Amino acid sequence: MTNDFRLLKPYTDRMPEECGVVGIYNAGDLPMPGSMYYALHSVQHRGEESCGMAIAGEQGGIRYHKDMGLVTDVMTDEALENIGNGRVAIGHVRYSTQAENLAINAQPLVVRSRKGQLALAHNGNLINAVTLRRELEEDGTIFQTAVDSEVMANLIARSTKEALAEAIPEMMARVRGSYALVAMNEKQLVGVRDPFGNRPLCLGRKGNSYILASESCAIEVLGGEYIRDIRPGEIIMIDDDGIHSIQTKAADKSALCVFEFVYFARTDSTMDGIGVYNARREAGRLLAQIAPVEADLVVGVPDSALPAAMGYAEASGIPYGDGLVKNRYIGRTFIQPEQSMREQGVRMKLAALRRNVHGKRIVLVDDSIVRGTTSLQIVEMLRMAGARQVHMRISSPPVVSPCYFGIDTPDKDQLIGANHSVEEIAKMIGVDSLAYLDIDGLLRTVEYGNCGFCMGCFTGEYPMDVKETCEHVCKSKK
Repeated sequence: MTNDFRLLKPYTDRMPEECGVVGIYNAGDLPMPGSMYYALHSVQHRGEESCGMAIAGEQGGIRYHKDMGLVTDVMTDEALENIGNGRVAIGHVRYSTQAENLAINAQPLVVRSRKGQLALAHNGNLINAVTLRRELEEDGTIFQTAVDSEVMANLIARSTKEALAEAIPEMMARVRGSYALVAMNEKQLVGVRDPFGNRPLCLGRKGNSYILASESCAIEVLGGEYIRDIRPGEIIMIDDDGIHSIQTKAADKSALCVFEFVYFARTDSTMDGIGVYNARREAGRLLAQIAPVEADLVVGVPDSALPAAMGYAEASGIPYGDGLVKNRYIGRTFIQPEQSMREQGVRMKLAALRRNVHGKRIVLVDDSIVRGTTSLQIVEMLRMAGARQVHMRISSPPVVSPCYFGIDTPDKDQLIGANHSVEEIAKMIGVDSLAYLDIDGLLRTVEYGNCGFCMGCFTGEYPMDVKETCEHVCKSKK
């Protein structure tokens, strides 16, 4: 790792989600661009490096604005006024994975073709993007960005099929990987989910208007009603004639990313019939059953681990309390050139409540451990605040393999769970004991859903062949 200044998360132990998408078809119930602004703000946690929105304006054409930064910083009053009102809109928040965090890679992407203007925003990762990009370049395509979304947009734009309803299935037949995307022209809004349903996408309604979003919380913030999740391999098309579904071939078994329920998704969201809050709380209950310990206080790491901590306290009978406080005035991304400053970033983000933890045996509940660096610092905070013992409980299995479907994970040699035993990790992060929820326990937390799951980061087994992506990643790091 170099010492160059880059935008990095203060939580270096987290696996950031790549993107969040929103699409709105406004039939008079969802005024623009304000509705898109609020919907994007509600999925901000899915991507904090850049954001953007595109709207089919009342005067014709697609207008858009995008840049580096949070929704509140990029979508200023002036920017929203310039975008103006419209009937069809899509929006995007982004955390980069394969491509660099540059403004040119912000989405939505807007391309021109003989079909007219097309805007597209995508969450996921194509495992054959390198091959497709090369084929398109050989055929004369000039790429402006480094994102997979431009590959998909060009496949649609270059299709000989005039209608989106025909061009999009043709694109889907060529790409392999993970995608939940929203696209639009001046008259239609489109939502697409890959054949495995690996990335989430749901449908909502307010009056005669429709909303597509990565999470149901974006529908609810607009006062809309959650209808259902888009099915794996399904294309949803919305226009003046209403809503139409095209079902392409789905995989034999769906594979929604299970880490959505561990960390990525907002606690109040529902995905494929599963309430995120309920899944996390149940994980804590199960963890208390398989890894009990004598202690005085259960403490959760804010924010995603709090439901699991409550569940652990409920099942164990140990009181739940606040032991860590989060500083909400520190941005989730900021410049950190060196490891020492990353460590300082964690201390700026979290602080231990001395009066609550001093002299007590603490059960510290977190959702995951990736590298172990953040866990070590949090444990040190609690020790310095006078905690007598710290027993760490993780509401998911050890992360042992990278993700190739749109999540920013380290190399396998940086994953502490892939290279050390539980006992070794406990010593490395300075806890008195350490236990993880096992695979069976994690599956029990989501067993009432209506889908299958990708658990590649926990098992090393993926729902599709990732050889091409593995080879490309290895070459790029030589």
